[in-house]
Amino acid sequence: QVHVVESGGGLVQAGGSLRLSCAASRRTGSNFAMGWFRQAPGKAREFVAAVAWSGGSTYYADSVKGRFIISTDNSKNTVYLQMNSLKLEDTAVYYCAASASGFGDVGMGYSFEGLYDYWGQGTQVTVSS
Repeated sequence: QVHVVESGGGLVQAGGSLRLSCAASRRTGSNFAMGWFRQAPGKAREFVAAVAWSGGSTYYADSVKGRFIISTDNSKNTVYLQMNSLKLEDTAVYYCAASASGFGDVGMGYSFEGLYDYWGQGTQVTVSS
């Protein structure tokens, strides 16, 4: 089992920044990858960003590209989501997840929930005007 714990959510003003953290209890192997998803009330969960640990390839949803940055701290098995230029529509519960299989050699399926095996509890991000 891999335990995933998110932190760093809170209330932030539109245009501001917030950094989320997610610590995994361990990495499963060379294909290990982690991603961030979010879900607003009444809406489906959507992909935000992901990173393949080996090689460091990153992937972003179009809605956050250029504003959010995903990064890792290998020594801590921790992934971060730096959120800049926050908008009201970024308000959601943010979940981090870990994938044992990863995305393959060509980075396929990084936005598919089915590729992620372990999920955190979620952390609330609220953007105010």
